[in-house]
Amino acid sequence: MAGIIVQELWIYPLKSAQGISREAVRVGATGCEWDRHWMVVRPDGTFLTQRTHSRLARIATELTPEGLVLRREGRAALHLALEAPGPARAVRIWRDTCTGIDLGDAPAAWVGELLAEPVRVVRCPAAPHRLADPRYAGSDPVPLAFPDGYPLLLCNQASLDVLNEKLGAALPMQRFRPNLVLAGLPPFAEDRIETVQIGALRLRLVKPCTRCLIPSLDPRSGERDIDPLPTLRRFRFDPELRGVTFGMNAVISAGSGQTLGRASVCEVTYRS
Repeated sequence: MAGIIVQELWIYPLKSAQGISREAVRVGATGCEWDRHWMVVRPDGTFLTQRTHSRLARIATELTPEGLVLRREGRAALHLALEAPGPARAVRIWRDTCTGIDLGDAPAAWVGELLAEPVRVVRCPAAPHRLADPRYAGSDPVPLAFPDGYPLLLCNQASLDVLNEKLGAALPMQRFRPNLVLAGLPPFAEDRIETVQIGALRLRLVKPCTRCLIPSLDPRSGERDIDPLPTLRRFRFDPELRGVTFGMNAVISAGSGQTLGRASVCEVTYRS
């Protein structure tokens, strides 16, 4: 199908904090470079997100050549080196136990003050051993940093347009925290797409993304706002996955290491 382009590119360096819009991004085996490579955890290693700690949305992120900069109102910026040393600790994301590098007491205090509880801040090791679920990702191992379950999340602008029409509102795509937003597709065509080819990069769409309460939160304050889930439930409930779906999780099947740019032309193939 002609006319399909990459409309938006986003990365979320600190899991559940604010994202960064990019003109171009390098895509490796674990997804977009530096995407979900830092994470906040409880002292026992359990991951924290806006589902339970909506104030994480108040943390703005910036990547510089030196590292990750975190900002929030009322505090000096926090600077984290891209490969800061630290002790390894076990961390847990859903049912997965993997390794994070603990960044020490200063980052823990900076975030813990915002969340009003003790936390630790960890970064992903250079060679992560966590893998995507092979039931969907396939038999070839798919390494992960700290996303919920897959390297990339792809959304379709036309699908959001339909949702907003039904809502009578204008929710931004950022509510759904995608990495790639495609324009030029029919609404919900992503459900049937098997591969997306963007230059030498090939993505395979493997699983619909089931949705939690995060799309009902303002992406910069974490405050409750218009909730799209009741509307989505009326026409996007997946009985097999037992949830409301919007967007597709994807893995990299060819072209790892390529740089992906905004406005890149895409070719898609559909499942038979």
